[in-house]
Amino acid sequence: MPLSQNFINQVRIPENNDWVIFVLLGCIFLYLFMMNIVEREANLKDFLLQKYFDASNNLPSWVITSCVTALTLSVLISQYIPTVPKYVAELQILGYQLNKFGFCLIAVALFYLVKSSLGFLFFQSIGDGKKWTIFYFTSTKFYFILSFLLIILCVAHYYFPIDRNKIFLYYLFFFSFVFIFKIFFYLFHKNKILPEKWYYKFLYICTLQIAPILLLWKLLFF
Repeated sequence: MPLSQNFINQVRIPENNDWVIFVLLGCIFLYLFMMNIVEREANLKDFLLQKYFDASNNLPSWVITSCVTALTLSVLISQYIPTVPKYVAELQILGYQLNKFGFCLIAVALFYLVKSSLGFLFFQSIGDGKKWTIFYFTSTKFYFILSFLLIILCVAHYYFPIDRNKIFLYYLFFFSFVFIFKIFFYLFHKNKILPEKWYYKFLYICTLQIAPILLLWKLLFF
């Protein structure tokens, strides 16, 4: 009897991660569509190095890149969410309930949508609305590269034998580095995408970069 109990305790049900492949394939399809149709068969180098005045269809490219970033980020961090809040779990759409990935995807999507809307209003309110288009054109390049890194991390996370508890700390370091790098990227980019006055820059970083991240962290992990 003890031997049988030990055997049962050692049995592990293999995870079904097919959904991860479907999501990542969908992301790759979106990028193929963007590069071949939206960007008119541009190669990777031309897309990343193109200048604002030479580019076209900037808004669709920004939307597609944002969708891919939200999807890949949700895939990566959804397994670390302690639980889906009760008020969310009780919601049903056609008899289906949101799992951790669904909840995470909605939270991240709303995070980007609200942050982008507030960013647009911010530039309009300070009388620098023309810079908004240059801002999301430039940020598209940053998030495009980041999303590819997230795709690689998703593959390693779900299909390689790693300790997910230990690697979480490395994820925190990685995203902290990315966040700090993004701030300097925005501050010193040659396109000068942030307002010229220093107090507007400080206001933007505090209210539209740091504060939303803290709110998203609290929503997902507390």
